[in-house]
Amino acid sequence: MELRHRSPSPPVAKASDALPLPIRLTNAFFFSLFFSVAYFLLHRWREKIRTSTPLHVVTLSEIAAIVSLIASVIYLMAFFGIGFILHPFAASRAVPDDDEYEADIIKDAGPCLVGCSPKLPPKVVDEKPPAPASTLSRDDEEVVKAVVSGSIPSYSLESKLGDCRRAAAIRHEAVERVTGRSLEGLPVEGFDYESILGQCCEMPIGFVQIPVGVAGPLLLDGKEYTVPMATTEGCLVASTNRGCKAIYVSGGASSVLLRDGMTRAHVVRFGSAKRASQLKFYLEDPLNFDSLAVTFNKSSRFARLQSIKANMAGKNLYIRFSCSTGDAMGMNMVSKGVQNVLDFLHNDLPDMDVIGISGNFCSDKKAAAVNWIEGRGKSVVCEAVIKEEVVKKVLKSSVEALVELNMLKNLTGSAVAGALGGFNAHASNIVSAIYLATGQDPAQNVESSHCITMMEAVNDGKDLHISVTMPSIEV
Repeated sequence: MELRHRSPSPPVAKASDALPLPIRLTNAFFFSLFFSVAYFLLHRWREKIRTSTPLHVVTLSEIAAIVSLIASVIYLMAFFGIGFILHPFAASRAVPDDDEYEADIIKDAGPCLVGCSPKLPPKVVDEKPPAPASTLSRDDEEVVKAVVSGSIPSYSLESKLGDCRRAAAIRHEAVERVTGRSLEGLPVEGFDYESILGQCCEMPIGFVQIPVGVAGPLLLDGKEYTVPMATTEGCLVASTNRGCKAIYVSGGASSVLLRDGMTRAHVVRFGSAKRASQLKFYLEDPLNFDSLAVTFNKSSRFARLQSIKANMAGKNLYIRFSCSTGDAMGMNMVSKGVQNVLDFLHNDLPDMDVIGISGNFCSDKKAAAVNWIEGRGKSVVCEAVIKEEVVKKVLKSSVEALVELNMLKNLTGSAVAGALGGFNAHASNIVSAIYLATGQDPAQNVESSHCITMMEAVNDGKDLHISVTMPSIEV
């Protein structure tokens, strides 16, 4: 055996070696610098939030403070031994001693995604045509067995493998083995799983394909629109397209936005109903609205408080905030504004117990009379006059028959059923299809499809006036 002399590694430089001051004075200087500029910046940002000044507008003193903060952070991190600050190109390949399983399979792990630990080897790339989904490499087979046995949590596959597509394929196979059910109809290949990592849909095992059709052109307010619809229901796109044609040849439809305000209602509790009523009167007093609006509006550049309504149930108070949210649907925006108001109220009402940021008086993703009456999101009414010849040729009916059917089915029949917001033929079908095709939240179809359809014979009974009123479209 040939023995070779191994030269010792050069000593690692410390951050304090670059300064001519003693180590204790250097540390004291940077510690003092860090805490003083951090306090200064926090104080300045707090003042900006109070005065609604944009945080990105900074003065020379704030720029100097930010630079000093970064310098002190770099020094302190380097002093306490974070080596990548001084040696960014020295990659560490140490394996934790307590992870014997990963130590056995960590041979020559390739590069992984940023922030992912290279615990498992990458999948071997083969130049041959791709194998069927059920065929796994030896390395993947070992990982599947580890997931099935529970030694590797399914949710951690992306971080351990550093390959989102491979993680989905392994999880897909593991689910088949655990459930004993075939997932052959659920494809894995052909989707960008990295695009949803940390964004939506945790622990993916594949994706669902929904065909998208188009209806139109829809002539609305003098403009033509092509309407995308994602559905698996036959004739839905065709019937919608026929309606667009009837509207187009009759001169188009017109729309009016009646209200535009997203709502969020939290629930708080007091020791007595009298105490809860005092807050109710305070919130609904117009004299207090301006101060509450200033506090609420700090949460966003776009959120603007419109109204506050409070309802009581015993000693519990449900406070419904409504605000404009710009082009956003705005649920998160409203929730942040409500939290600001809660913090503001809690300073003067320490006995107020916040039970939930949402008390279902909003009301989100549930059929509720408050949305039907007060509105939520966009409240819209649209109307069109369909000419008699169009009703006969395109819709294959008559004005009298459609008016009678609408009265007996959409109005009377829905009333007999005790419908809430369901005085229409099938608004939910079209709303759901458009929501799926355009990336809206399909669960909000519940209140977004609240609709009442009205039909009336006009122009001496020759033409058909039709309108739809939808008080809570959430987009």
